[in-house]
Amino acid sequence: MKSGQGKMSNTDSFIDEVNDELRRDRLYAMVRRYGWIAALAVVLIVGAAAWSEYRKAQVTAAAQATGDAILQALRAETPAGRAGLLATIETNNPQSRAIVEMLASASAVEANQPEAALAALQEIASSGEVPEIYRQIATFKILTMRDSGLSVSDRRAGFEAIAQPGSAFRLLSEEQLALMDIEALNPDAAIARYQSILQDAEVSADLQQRALQVIVALGGTPDLGSLTTAGN
Repeated sequence: MKSGQGKMSNTDSFIDEVNDELRRDRLYAMVRRYGWIAALAVVLIVGAAAWSEYRKAQVTAAAQATGDAILQALRAETPAGRAGLLATIETNNPQSRAIVEMLASASAVEANQPEAALAALQEIASSGEVPEIYRQIATFKILTMRDSGLSVSDRRAGFEAIAQPGSAFRLLSEEQLALMDIEALNPDAAIARYQSILQDAEVSADLQQRALQVIVALGGTPDLGSLTTAGN
């Protein structure tokens, strides 16, 4: 009986070894047949990681180069010199481009070059690649420029467009519209607009103070019923 059990045990062991060999043979066959796919996947993964790091290094280097060029331009002794150097800076990054154009516009204003200042702002305002906040800043600056060439109706329409809810320049645009009401000899409309600004939950302390002063100067009485201190 023991001899029979020994033979069965040897047989089972032999079968297990054969199965192991068959599994190894299948594995080696699969490796030989499909191993190139795994190797290609590794190459692609490593290549993608290397390309990503290369692109990051390129972006960082470009940003540093733009920053150095801006600093160099701002060291110019005259506004005209700064504007000229800023105009030569080239960058493919829309946000960096907007910053450069903003600085160039400010320098052009200082240099009494309104056309250059306006052109720089218009480039920002009309670019679909530039972040919305930069377009709003540029548009607001254009509308407040004396040499913009815009008619009163165009300026009013522009301020009304950026005085919509959600705009970062909503209340400042409302203030400009109130000033236009004063210029149009319509003090009641200006007081009403300033009163609305005064009661707005997002009004800054400076704008709140200006609104109070103008309402009083126009002969109105500020409605302080629900007025809260800005910033609290």
